[in-house]
Amino acid sequence: MADIRPFRAVRPAADKAAEVAALPYDVYSREEAAEAVKNRPYSFLNIDRPETMFGPEHDMYADDVYKAAKERYEKQKAEGVYIKDDTDCFYIYEQTMDGRTQTGIAALSSVDDYLNGICRKHENTVAAKELDRIHHVDVMSAQTGPIFLSYHADDRINTLVNTEKEKKAPVYDFISEDGIGHRVWIIADKDVVAELCRLFSEIKCTYIADGHHRAASAVKVALKRREEASAKGGYDASAEYNFFLSVLFPDSELRIMDYNRVVKDLNGYSVSDFLEALENIYDIECTSLLCESDSDDIDELLRPGEKYEVGMYLYGRTYKLRLKPEYASEKAADPVKSLDVSVLQDEVLSKLLGIRDPRTDNRISFIGGIRGLKELVKDAEDFTKESKAEGSLSKKGPAAAFAMYPTDISELFKVADAGLLMPPKSTWFEPKLRSGLFIHEF
Repeated sequence: MADIRPFRAVRPAADKAAEVAALPYDVYSREEAAEAVKNRPYSFLNIDRPETMFGPEHDMYADDVYKAAKERYEKQKAEGVYIKDDTDCFYIYEQTMDGRTQTGIAALSSVDDYLNGICRKHENTVAAKELDRIHHVDVMSAQTGPIFLSYHADDRINTLVNTEKEKKAPVYDFISEDGIGHRVWIIADKDVVAELCRLFSEIKCTYIADGHHRAASAVKVALKRREEASAKGGYDASAEYNFFLSVLFPDSELRIMDYNRVVKDLNGYSVSDFLEALENIYDIECTSLLCESDSDDIDELLRPGEKYEVGMYLYGRTYKLRLKPEYASEKAADPVKSLDVSVLQDEVLSKLLGIRDPRTDNRISFIGGIRGLKELVKDAEDFTKESKAEGSLSKKGPAAAFAMYPTDISELFKVADAGLLMPPKSTWFEPKLRSGLFIHEF
């Protein structure tokens, strides 16, 4: 069963929360991060991406960069920007986006749960991407970005959380620059904390929804600390480093957005030949004869309405692709192969367009649903224009954009329960958890 615990968070003073809260470090490029912290001295992004304190020519992975993060953090704690609670607490974290609210609980999750498969994952991590966070967490002796976890909803936990929200005013209540509402309540009452611990101890497992690299990095730092402590004869299983910062949401509260694809060319197919090849897999309906990226009709013309339906933009026209029943029934039993993104990858991107490994092939790009379908079409049009300018359009064919039906949270759970992995870019979660609102020191 899951080992979920309260903790003594370091968190912003109430009047600084809106200034501190920052999007996760990995949603920014280096240039974007540098721009985002301008005139925002308290933004946690300064600490999460400490290379922003140096010039663009400075090695962003140099030791002095991580040292600067630690120094800035300690300085701002001394100045009262951050405070630390003096008792173990759970924290209710509510986010509201476009009128829709999701409520999670900030808490600690066990490293051993991760190692033993109780905290389940659905994608692999890349070692090179972990190194930065491993170094950052180790130097800071703190986890600064929460791991986004989910679990099968439990009415008792939901009732407890709702009761706590009704009891008192939130300690934080602000709207971030992207229009997302954020509210936080503290659960400090010992009896309520104990009850929540008990209820979580009956949860069979948790699932990493977002933050696989942050989780893997936290675990590797913990293993390093264990080894160091054991060498000194002082390993303690209850030590803070054996737990990582997380926010846990019931599955009923979560929304997964579409994660769309643009392929830069048709791998030598003409438009007509590509459509003919697709007809072996999908029933095809042309929904417009001319559609441009600024069209107000794009959403209606492209957005899939159900599972196994794909919207496609191809050379000025839009289409709805509906998977043929024989393909759907063939794949239904496999939790990975039955995913919409898997069907497209296996039957179209790989077999027809030659994109065997979407992680490394530069002919494909991924567009998060938050950007909208106009941006998806615009990217396809831009790639086609580039191909025309190069004189390679007649050989390679135009770009194609694919609007996907969102992966369901139940599908994510099935993949993780089977110990399998999703294709890359299968899920896009919104809203993103803010960094800096909860920090776990160890």
